[in-house]
Amino acid sequence: MAKVLPKGPARVLAVSNQKGGVGKTTTAINLGTALAAIGERVLIVDMDPQGNASTGLGVPRETRRITIYDVIVDGRSVHDAAVPTAVPGLDIIPADADMSGVEIELSQADRRSYRLRDALAGQGQNGSAGYDPHPYDYVLIDCPPSLNLLTLNAMAAADGVLVPLQCEFFALEGLTQLMKTIEMVRQSLNPSLEIQGLVLTMYDRRNALSGQVAADVRAHFGEKVYEAVIPRNVRVSEAPSFGKPVLIYDLKCTGSQAYLRLAKEVVGRERRRLAA
Repeated sequence: MAKVLPKGPARVLAVSNQKGGVGKTTTAINLGTALAAIGERVLIVDMDPQGNASTGLGVPRETRRITIYDVIVDGRSVHDAAVPTAVPGLDIIPADADMSGVEIELSQADRRSYRLRDALAGQGQNGSAGYDPHPYDYVLIDCPPSLNLLTLNAMAAADGVLVPLQCEFFALEGLTQLMKTIEMVRQSLNPSLEIQGLVLTMYDRRNALSGQVAADVRAHFGEKVYEAVIPRNVRVSEAPSFGKPVLIYDLKCTGSQAYLRLAKEVVGRERRRLAA
C-alpha cells in the first residue's frame, strides 16, 4: 500500500471587506460548504460579534458554550472550540456578543494582534494520542465589517485575503480602503499576507451597472478576480433564515452552483501555487 504523506498546515483565508452588505458572511458560509462538498476539510472562524456565520450554519446561540472569545481572550484551544456543522467536513468556531469587548479586554495584553494566529498554530496541541496535527485543509475567517482588533487578528493569522465585492456603485470606493488596510498589515504584522482573490457578488445580469463594475474590477485587478461570479439570488438570501448554507437549502439554484465553481477555482489556485 502506498504511504500516505502527512498533510501540511491549513491555508488560512480572511474573508474581508470593510464595507458592509457585500455578501461577506454569505461567502464564508457557502464557500466553506462548497469546499467541504468537493472533499476539503474546512474550519470557519466566526470573528464577527453578530455571530451571523454561526447562525447561518445552524449553531443556536444557546449552544455556543466555547466561542472564539474564549480562544482569543482565555487561551482555549481551537480543538476545544470547533464544533461540527450539519455539513460533513465543515466545522465552525462560533461567535457571540462577548466579542464586542475584546478590544478593551486585550488593550494591555501581550501579542494582542496575534492571538488568533497563535491559537491556529497550536491547534494540534491538545494532548490526545493520535490527534491529527493538521485537521483542516482550509480555515476561512469571517471578519467584521470594520477595521478593529478582530480584523487585525484575522489578517495577522491569514495567508491571504479573499475579498467579496458587491457589483454596485460604491464597491470600488470601499475596496480602496481595504487595500490600504492590507498594506498596513503587511508592513506591521504579517509581511507574507497576500490578496488571495476577489469574488464578485450580488451580480445582476439584467443591470448594466453590474456588468460595468465587474469589467472595471477585472481591468484593474486582472487574474486576481475569480471567474466565478455570485449572482443575486433569492435562494441564497433565504437560506440563512433556515440555518443552512444555500448548497444544503437548494443545491440546484444558481447561487449554489456559483459557489461550487468558486470552490473549484480556490482549490485550483492553491494547487498551482504549491506546484510553482
